[in-house]
Amino acid sequence: MAQRITIIDFVEKYTRQFAKNTFLREKVNGKWEETSFEQTRLLAHRVGAGLMALGLQKGDKVAFLSEGRNMWVIGELGILYAGGVNVPLSIKLEESNDLVFRVKHSDAKYVMCSEGQLKKIRTILPNCPLVEKVIVFDDLAEYQEKEMPMSEIFRMGDEFLASKAEEFEQRYKSILPDDYANISYTSGTTADPKGILLTHRNYTANVEQAHSVIGVDEGDVMLIILPLDHCFAHVAGFYTMMSYGGSIATVPTGKTAMATLKNIPIAIKEVRPHVMLSVPALARNFRKNIETGVKAKGPKVEKLYNYALNLAISYYKEYYNRSGWWKLPLIKLFDKIIFKSVRDNFGGRMKFFVGGGALLDIELQRYFNAIGIPMFQGYGLSEATPIICANSEGHAIFGSSGRIVKPLDIKICDEDGKEVPAGTRGEIVIRGENVMAGYWKNPKSTEETIIDNWLHTGDMGYIPADHKDYLWVVGRFKSLLISADGEKYSPEGFEDSLTDGSKYIDQVVLHNNQDPYTMILLVPNKDALREFAKSQKLDPKSDEGKKAMLQKIQDEIDAYRKGGKHQGMFPENWLPKAVAVLPEAFTEQNHLVNSTMKIVRGKVEKYFADRIEYAYTAEGKNLFNEKNMAALD
Repeated sequence: MAQRITIIDFVEKYTRQFAKNTFLREKVNGKWEETSFEQTRLLAHRVGAGLMALGLQKGDKVAFLSEGRNMWVIGELGILYAGGVNVPLSIKLEESNDLVFRVKHSDAKYVMCSEGQLKKIRTILPNCPLVEKVIVFDDLAEYQEKEMPMSEIFRMGDEFLASKAEEFEQRYKSILPDDYANISYTSGTTADPKGILLTHRNYTANVEQAHSVIGVDEGDVMLIILPLDHCFAHVAGFYTMMSYGGSIATVPTGKTAMATLKNIPIAIKEVRPHVMLSVPALARNFRKNIETGVKAKGPKVEKLYNYALNLAISYYKEYYNRSGWWKLPLIKLFDKIIFKSVRDNFGGRMKFFVGGGALLDIELQRYFNAIGIPMFQGYGLSEATPIICANSEGHAIFGSSGRIVKPLDIKICDEDGKEVPAGTRGEIVIRGENVMAGYWKNPKSTEETIIDNWLHTGDMGYIPADHKDYLWVVGRFKSLLISADGEKYSPEGFEDSLTDGSKYIDQVVLHNNQDPYTMILLVPNKDALREFAKSQKLDPKSDEGKKAMLQKIQDEIDAYRKGGKHQGMFPENWLPKAVAVLPEAFTEQNHLVNSTMKIVRGKVEKYFADRIEYAYTAEGKNLFNEKNMAALD
């Protein structure tokens, strides 16, 4: 068994091994600045010592809210050196109650944030009495009560190291592998997000596991486009790059989210990365931009490009099964005169990029591989710190989620928790040192998720007999929804609230499987709706009456939106934008509920697959579509 090291042991080892190499790259005042491995360690020491001088005790929680930047890495390492626990918060959190819950639930005594996120912290601070200090990364003209600049932490750290260096060393050497490093909150409902407890050993073990499937060269540069609050950016990003002697760069933050997006292609050209961490939605934008540029050069160029692309795809296929060696001379010619210029827009050094979050479209993988920049899919979840498997250079099967990391125990189980034969779909269940310590202050959810040391992921997949090292992930085993950008959400809270709170709605199932928006399968209470129509002096059987009944259903849903009586209970972006009113209920007779009357989500989705598909058409999104009208007969 590998030595059980902490993140501190890990950082001390590699920042000394690659001391002079560049580790961090950041654009400041229009110029890219570089920070070496050694400088990173020394800056982290100064922050850690400064936090100790401030009064941070071992095990204290520090809420963390910032865009991606060097200080994100240095600030977190400083927290860990001081023996603290980082509580990273997503900058996507806009509602005050989302932030208040996480800061209070985590027992955070300190907050670290950027100037850009300070307004959010100032808004919630009166509701977070446990918070003693807010440390702002940037120097400001003035600070409010409890606020201080990071520059002051550095000054306090320098003083502490000058007089109490031994005390600082004793603190970070006292940290044990099973000590908490991180509480990472799920997106969950606003009322009940779960805090995933990740230990120092969870992280270092997952980096070691990642080495069994991912490799880069010393000096390689990674551009991280993903938010740094997620453990994927930690493990696949800066810890893995640190262990290989590579460097990481972050996209400069714009004044708005759109401005930051516009900075991405600029950063790619300037950084010239060897590898990127991205998401499928962004990769689709890359492809769209490439093809728009080709089209602008005229029909002859577009025709040649399409011919070259189709030829390359026909040769490379799914990466592992390429064939047709006689096509190679022409492919190499086209690569030189067409695809090289495309790659130059990505800096000219790109070896591959990794699509995290959602499942990757196989056509998208074939496309990028054909132009010479393979896009590899991996799979994991925060509860597994997060990497479970990944495709990589020389070891990829497009359509799969990649090779399973080692060491890791994995099995596929049925609904009763029994292991199923190779090739059979079921729940992905794993056991290893990367499995979380549990959910913070939530023993019930911990017991339901980790059973006899096995983590039940809630995701569905299979391992074929002819590729036993590879895992195919095919969707959700349980009720977790996944948006187009890979964000996950548990729908039960909204489903229960809607059916419990409305006499017009009997049963519902929310659906989103990497779709543009969430839709809802809804069983109406026809008797209550007919009474409503009559109260409006309308005939329930008439088109006018049916439209009024459908609008009443929509009004019940809209009550959860901004301005409604239930606003703020659930994230608006997960509320349904299309309603499918169903002609029959979920019953034991049609096998859509089990013997305990619990709705079997997978069976409902299969049974009403045509209505789900219809809901993602322009006609189906219209509330008053013919299928909804007919369902009220």
